[in-house]
Amino acid sequence: MRKSSGQPNWAGERFGAWLARPLASFHLIVTIATLLTVLGLVMVLSASSVEAYAGGGSAYSLFIQQAMFAGLGAIAFYVALRLPLRFLRQWSFPIFSISVIALVLVLIPGIGSVHGGARRWFDIGPLSIQPSEVVKVTLIVWGAHLLASRRGAQLKDILVPLVPAGLLVCLLVVLEPNLSTTIALGIVLMALLWFGGLPVRLFVGIMVTGLVAASVLALSAGYRSDRVRAFFNPGDDPQGVNYQARQAKYSLADGGIWGRGLGQSRAKWSYLPNSHNDFIFAIIGEELGFLGCMLVLALLALFVYAGIRIALRSVDPFLRLLTATATTWITAQALINIGYVVGLLPVTGLQLPLVSAGGSSLAITLFMFGIIASAARHEPEAVSALKAGQDGRLSRLLRLPVPEVYTPPSAPRKAAPRARTERPRQAPRRQPPADRRRRAPESRGTSSLRSTRAWEPTYPMPHAKERGRSR
Repeated sequence: MRKSSGQPNWAGERFGAWLARPLASFHLIVTIATLLTVLGLVMVLSASSVEAYAGGGSAYSLFIQQAMFAGLGAIAFYVALRLPLRFLRQWSFPIFSISVIALVLVLIPGIGSVHGGARRWFDIGPLSIQPSEVVKVTLIVWGAHLLASRRGAQLKDILVPLVPAGLLVCLLVVLEPNLSTTIALGIVLMALLWFGGLPVRLFVGIMVTGLVAASVLALSAGYRSDRVRAFFNPGDDPQGVNYQARQAKYSLADGGIWGRGLGQSRAKWSYLPNSHNDFIFAIIGEELGFLGCMLVLALLALFVYAGIRIALRSVDPFLRLLTATATTWITAQALINIGYVVGLLPVTGLQLPLVSAGGSSLAITLFMFGIIASAARHEPEAVSALKAGQDGRLSRLLRLPVPEVYTPPSAPRKAAPRARTERPRQAPRRQPPADRRRRAPESRGTSSLRSTRAWEPTYPMPHAKERGRSR
């Protein structure tokens, strides 16, 4: 018999060798996104069929709607893979502005639709679009571009205009009202500031202020204060405010280790409200058991590893900020959802990314996964492999373009110091031309404003050099 203590772990070595490949991060992100999306579609079909049929429609109505958004999300994932980073950065501020305008328009009666007492959606035919989901991605992309363009800048340049814009977006989402998405936006803003290099003391102060504001908002409305009260008093009112949380725990306990079997949930028979949306993790635990829950957690842990790996390997500061912030947002939202399902956090209504029912959330999250996958293809080793023709079957099947090599902005050259013995020759003073004499000197404030405008990239522009040569 072989002694296991002296034998190397064959599976671990194979996995380590696979991770050493140049495009391993890209394949990890694509695999995780595919598995979570497929699992979400299966569980949405299982959890929503009874409720959809009881509502007088087809048992597949909610599943078909989720599948349509999954198709749109797949297209968005592919578009994100093909988007050049230069285009993404140049249009980050205009697209963010459009998403903010959409947040304003959805609050206007007659334009935004009301569902469940909240005005959050645009109804376009059979589809409902939630602009607060879109603004998460636009804030990440624009914030990463802004902070990457202002590396080494003063503290004021880091906070303005990112913090005022983030607070404005949070205010508009609170007015819908939608506290759960406000929490997600707060996580995005804090992640941008942290990875952007904000001092620890100021970061802690802003985080404490945000927690206080979230607590005040949680206790300001009746249904939100009921959720907080139910969390701190789990034994009170089991048929009222504590009903949903108790039923979720019963579902998890009913699943045991192996689960009752796919489609065999009891809680979905109108015992657990929102079983296909906010509490779909409870249905996973009931039907697939503890092993199914561990599968979801393992995929999330693998996603965290892949996101951190991509951020650390990226040489472009924009991609580092974007990937780290997006990984933090998706992971934190998933942990909050799982936390309130198992009873560790108050119920907030945040969805489980790619798994819970919700068309806008699914499509937008898949688009964000596509951007992260694009960042994986911009790793230096991946770029070298792709330029050498080692693109693999998936890249050839999707016909993805070869990513550009990142070139940092060229620093101004310093003049070499002259020898002490050499006396500098004084050149005769020339009078400037008349048109230059009439111009007023540019102030420092104007110069710094023009050099740090959020909508103008500060990285080198090859097309601008060609334009200058042609002149």
